[in-house]
Amino acid sequence: MLIEQQPAYVLHGRAYRETSLLLECLTRDYGRVGVVARGVRGQRPKLSRSQLEPFQALHVDFSLRGELATLRAAEPCDAPRRLRGDALLGGLYINELVVRLSARHDAQPGLFEAYRRTLERLPQPGQLAWALRRFERDLLAELGYGLQLRYEAESGEPIQAQAIYRYLPEQGAVPAAHGPGTVRGQALLALEADQCPSIEDLRDLRKLMRVQIGHHLGGGQLNAWSVLRATRTPR
Repeated sequence: MLIEQQPAYVLHGRAYRETSLLLECLTRDYGRVGVVARGVRGQRPKLSRSQLEPFQALHVDFSLRGELATLRAAEPCDAPRRLRGDALLGGLYINELVVRLSARHDAQPGLFEAYRRTLERLPQPGQLAWALRRFERDLLAELGYGLQLRYEAESGEPIQAQAIYRYLPEQGAVPAAHGPGTVRGQALLALEADQCPSIEDLRDLRKLMRVQIGHHLGGGQLNAWSVLRATRTPR
């Protein structure tokens, strides 16, 4: 099956055989797709490797047969996006999230749009931590693991802004005494309402999200976490 002019982003690439690359791409209509780009590491490549860098919006043509697709053409559809510093670290993090949590060939147009929006938000001054929390929330929702941020898990009562909660994987928010791993209700409500919370609440939401993501990774870790942990700004 030949797919033409499909909006896509390269998430990750590695050397494949002598002259090719194996790319993980996020596409709008076909989800995450493993794509072989043949000959791009040779002396006379038909496609430039610079066209296949992460974060660049592309239109791609590929033939899909079995698990891996074969790249036929790739055309940038926007100016090159150059993420630097913390924004680059954030971009690598969301790429790893998509590769590790999403399934191949599972169409997720909402995830594609959330990813596009996040790439635009990452370079905005002072917005990195909030951009990452929004993407984590949207990613989990698109994959069917959405967080319940309005009601308590056991009682079904509305979450109270000044109350303290612990968010349990597969269950939700339960009242708790203040301590490590807890979060204020106002942080949960802000995430639900898409309103940037305080710095303190952002730190608590970061910890909450890592617990949720670790759960869906089967207790695994992301390589990006160790890098982000070393920086000062809460992410």
